[in-house]
Amino acid sequence: MSRNIPDRARGLAAGSTDDRTLATELNDAQRWLRRANDRLWSGLHPDGMAVLYGECATAVDVAAAQNRSEILSAPEPLREIQGVHWTINRAFGDYQAAAERRRQLAAEIGELARQLIATLVAAGWYEEEVRGANVPNLADTSTTDAEG
Repeated sequence: MSRNIPDRARGLAAGSTDDRTLATELNDAQRWLRRANDRLWSGLHPDGMAVLYGECATAVDVAAAQNRSEILSAPEPLREIQGVHWTINRAFGDYQAAAERRRQLAAEIGELARQLIATLVAAGWYEEEVRGANVPNLADTSTTDAEG
């Protein structure tokens, strides 16, 4: 069933799209953490190599040579470790900030949803229609009607 969508309802529906941006920021921060951690050590722990290759020192040495730390192999490992430290620090900070903004946005979206339902019900929609509506379609200003 097609329904008229008041401009206020479109504005309220458009307010719910910021969550995608915050989710992207959270994913980016997680990716930075994973990359920084991989730079520190991308191989097996030496004890793990001993379990896999037995007590044969030669086998463990060969495996260790193939499972090296990018950082420890760098010309200036201390500088690289410091860089990784600050990358992890920034990524944690970015992740925490984005998570807090997302928490605040969730509260705002809850209020927007309440107002959107009230606005569309006042415009003649049934509450069940509003709850089942595609919110991005409601926000789309290129259409005059939206399917519920």
